[in-house]
Amino acid sequence: MTKKLWGGRFKKEMNKDFYRFQQSIQYDWRLGMYDVFHSLIHIRALVHTNVLSASEAYKLERALADILKEIQSGEFRYHPGSEDIHTEIQNRLETRVGEIALKLHSFRSRNDQIAFDVTFFCVHEAQRIFALLLALQANLHELAREHKHDFFIGYTHTRRAQVIRFSQYLLGFESMLHRDQHRFDDFAKHTYVFIGSGALAGSYIKSEDYTKAITRFTHTYCKHLPVKISLVKNSLDNVSNRDTAIQFLSHIATLQMHLSRMAEDFILYSTPEFAYLELPEEFCTGSSYMPHKKNPDFLELVRGQTGRIYGNLTALLTTMKGLPSTYNRDMQLDKEPLFSSVDIIKEELTLMAEFVKGLNLNRETVAAVLKDETLYATEIAEFLVGKGVAFRKAHEIVGKLVMHAEDNEVRLTDMTDNGLKTFSEHLNKKVLHKIISPAFAVSSKRSLRR
Repeated sequence: MTKKLWGGRFKKEMNKDFYRFQQSIQYDWRLGMYDVFHSLIHIRALVHTNVLSASEAYKLERALADILKEIQSGEFRYHPGSEDIHTEIQNRLETRVGEIALKLHSFRSRNDQIAFDVTFFCVHEAQRIFALLLALQANLHELAREHKHDFFIGYTHTRRAQVIRFSQYLLGFESMLHRDQHRFDDFAKHTYVFIGSGALAGSYIKSEDYTKAITRFTHTYCKHLPVKISLVKNSLDNVSNRDTAIQFLSHIATLQMHLSRMAEDFILYSTPEFAYLELPEEFCTGSSYMPHKKNPDFLELVRGQTGRIYGNLTALLTTMKGLPSTYNRDMQLDKEPLFSSVDIIKEELTLMAEFVKGLNLNRETVAAVLKDETLYATEIAEFLVGKGVAFRKAHEIVGKLVMHAEDNEVRLTDMTDNGLKTFSEHLNKKVLHKIISPAFAVSSKRSLRR
C-alpha cells in the first residue's frame, strides 16, 4: 500500500485484505481530471488565505498541469497500491514538488473532493451523451427523409391499426430521443458543482477567496467545458448529496428504455413473420449450429442491457435510502453503477447511430399488407361522421361492415352498391375505392404538421 492521507492516530497497520477491500483506485481513477480541477481551484483559494505563496502555487499548478495532460491524453496510469484517486494525485504531487504538496490539503477534505468530482463527472458526461443523441437523431432524420413518400403500418396492442408514413414511424423514435436530449441538456445547464464543504462543517477559507478562485478557474478551464461551479450553500448536505448522480442515472434509464423499445420494434418487424425491415448484416450474427440464421444480436443486447442500467439506478437508490446525514463510506459504492451506466449508454448510442443508417424498408412486403382493408376502417367511420352520422353510430356501422366482409370472405371494395347501402346510405363502391388508399388515409390526418 502507498502513503495514505490519514493514519496519525492509529497504532496498528491496516489489515492488508481490508485495505484491498476498501480501495477504490481501480475505478475512481476515472475522476482524475475532475480531482485535478478541484485542486487547481483550491490552490488559488489557499493563496488568497496566505497558506501558499505565489511561487509555491505556481509549482503545484505546473505539476498538476502535467498530470492533467497525462489524464487527457490517456497516458495516466495509477499505482495499484493507492487507496483512491485523491491519494494518487497527492502522492504524485509530493514526488514532483516535495513538501509543498503537503500544504495542498489544508482546509479541505476528501468528502468535498468526492462530491465535487462526481457531480462534475455527471455534468461532463451529460454533455457527451447529448452530443451522441444529436448524432443518432440526425441519422434517424436522414433515414426518414429518404422514406418520406413510403407508407407503413401503425400498430396498437400489436394488432394492425392504421396506415402511417414510414417517416412518421421513424420520427416517433426521434421524438422520444428529443425528450431525452432536452433532459440531458437541462441537467448539464442547471446542475451546480459545489466546493468548500470541508469534511462536513465548511472550510476556514473565506467565501470571497473561494469565489475569486472559482472565477479564475472558470475563465481558464471552462471555455470549452461549460459547467456551473459555486461556493457550497449547505456543506452538510453537499458531502452527502448523491441526488445528482441518481437524477443522472434516472435520465440514462429513461433513455435506455427508449433504446430498448426501438430495439424491440426493429427485432419484431424484421422477423420473417413481418418482414417489413431488413437489418444491416454488420450488426447481426449467425448460429453455431443452424446455417441459415441471421440473428439480431446487437438489438437483443441493447434490450438486455436495460436490466443492468435499471439495476444501477436501483443500486444507488438502495445504498442511499437509510444513510444518516453527511458523508458515509457507503457512498463510495456510487461510482461503479454510475460508470457502468455511462459506458453502456454511450456505446449503445454510438452503435445505434451507425445501425440505423443500414436499416432497409421492404416496400413490397409493406405494400402487400396495405391491401388489408381493415386498416382503413377508421377512415370509413370518419367519412360517415362527415356526412352527419354520430360517431358511435358510425363506429357500429363500420364494425358490422367489417364483420360481414370477414364472415362472407369478401373484400369491401368488391361489395355491390346495394349491399353497401344496407349498412349506410352514404356508402358505395366509389366512396370505398377513394377511402381505401394509403395516400388518402395519410392525407386525411390534418392535425399533423407536414
